[in-house]
Amino acid sequence: MSEKILQVKDLYTSFYTHLGEVQAIRGVSFDLNKGEALGIVGESGSGKSVTSMSIMRLLQHPGKVKSGQILFKGEDLAKKSTKDMMAVRGDQIAMIFQDPMTSLNPVYTVGNQIMEAVMKHQGLSKSDARQKAIDMLKLVGIPSPEERVDNYPHEFSGGMRQRAMIGIALSCQPDLLIADEPTTALDVTIQAQILELLKELKEKVNTSIILITHDLGVVADVCSRVVVMYGGLIMEEGTAEDIFYAPRHPYTMGLIKSIPRLDLNEKQRLIPIPGTPPDLLNPPEGCPFASRCPYGMNICVSEAPKFYMANEGHRAACWLLDPEAPKVEVDTGVKRGEANA
Repeated sequence: MSEKILQVKDLYTSFYTHLGEVQAIRGVSFDLNKGEALGIVGESGSGKSVTSMSIMRLLQHPGKVKSGQILFKGEDLAKKSTKDMMAVRGDQIAMIFQDPMTSLNPVYTVGNQIMEAVMKHQGLSKSDARQKAIDMLKLVGIPSPEERVDNYPHEFSGGMRQRAMIGIALSCQPDLLIADEPTTALDVTIQAQILELLKELKEKVNTSIILITHDLGVVADVCSRVVVMYGGLIMEEGTAEDIFYAPRHPYTMGLIKSIPRLDLNEKQRLIPIPGTPPDLLNPPEGCPFASRCPYGMNICVSEAPKFYMANEGHRAACWLLDPEAPKVEVDTGVKRGEANA
């Protein structure tokens, strides 16, 4: 049986603004196994990044974790003091942010920023820390690491800065790596290199990974399991095969139909999801996707659905899966041949 390294249980996170309480996360629960790569997907505002910041305890005012448990190796991070969390961050849990240029300190060399982490958490001497910095730059594919270790962030290209961020994150050999949109600001070629690097590092170091993205293609390439979020809730969870070949929630189906595919005809148009995301200042009582769902029923508006199990490890929160729901022909966005792949 797989060892669970992270368990998020009934997590609620809000932002208290002058307009009122923005209920960004509303009862999110999921597990992450040791050595596993989990993708969290959804459009902007779905709660992906807030979930990761809640796990890392990096939320700034007016954000606050209201309730729930964040169990990392059995210890509840939500109850740890700020000092205790500083010892966890960078050592046991590390994070790669979306924009490496704003994440790296422009007045320190890249080598110094790696050295700072390993000297603080591993107690290495300055000379040993410098060698560790060179080794990490080499590990993430930076050319001439002995020279580049003394470069400043502005002397690196975008792809090299992101590699350097991964090097910093991995320098203390964390048990969990959270990557928040790590390839968004990069061109397609560099994006592919970064994803290949993450896969290689997962195999070499056996680090558990949470990959947060709006790009389903990125998830398909790296992750074995996927969580689909919308309106601060989990809509569907399953293996990558479940999500891509047998989606059960209309929102997941909409995401799949809205992405470019090689098997589409040249002039075949993509299908966007109509409507706008819910207002989390006044979240709906029922399913947050009800107003945009082509299969919406009266109960979808008035009552939030529970999770229904499609198969072992595959669940979706949709009233269509209720045994008493009317039987409708659903367009999953997946061809029949693919569903049997």
